[in-house]
Amino acid sequence: MAEPLLQIDRLSAFYGRAQILFDVSLSVGRGEVVALMGRNGAGKTTTIRSIMGLVDRRRGRVRYDGADVTRLDAYRINRLGVGWVPEDRRIFTELTVLENLEVGRRPARPDAPAWSVERLFDLFPNLREMPDRPGGRMSGGEQQMLTVARTLMGNPRLVLLDEPSEGVAPLIVEQMAQMIGELKKEGLAVLLSEQNVQFAAAVSDRAYVLEKGQVRFEGSMHELSENEEIRRQYLTI
Repeated sequence: MAEPLLQIDRLSAFYGRAQILFDVSLSVGRGEVVALMGRNGAGKTTTIRSIMGLVDRRRGRVRYDGADVTRLDAYRINRLGVGWVPEDRRIFTELTVLENLEVGRRPARPDAPAWSVERLFDLFPNLREMPDRPGGRMSGGEQQMLTVARTLMGNPRLVLLDEPSEGVAPLIVEQMAQMIGELKKEGLAVLLSEQNVQFAAAVSDRAYVLEKGQVRFEGSMHELSENEEIRRQYLTI
């Protein structure tokens, strides 16, 4: 089997004295969509942030495209082709849509799809209608689209999506699902942190379920959908 694009081995992470992750191991193949699932506080966002080098205290190993990136700074990991879409969006509220996109622009990569503003407007038609609107005057769903589009301007090979369906309208959730499908067609790998089982099932190939910072299930999305006990114990509210 080909080496995964992303390989996490026995990752543990700490905030101060509190340990949040306990020996988390997972992988994402090239062109694969993998869901990282669990309730609030399960450790999903900490896993994403640890992969990006944004958690100071951690143990274990993070490998990307065969290279050990465990100790690299976040900006170096990004330059290697890892894009991060944070849960809190972090758009520049005083900049327009076009200006936010320009902030994310990176040179094209020979091994990744090249994204332009026009291509992103095709992917997110809502943004095409508001190129000069400041980020602070957009709805939550529109801001989420802008955050994804800005990340894609970096021409990543792997996208880390943190809770993209949270707090947005059902129509936007549907558009997000379509967007992830398009990214997969382009050959991008996606690690999706998500609580919405239906949304994850619609877009993901495989899933890992976290509870209290530990992996409690790993398998295909079909296996998770068929496993009522796992869903009841670790995913339902």
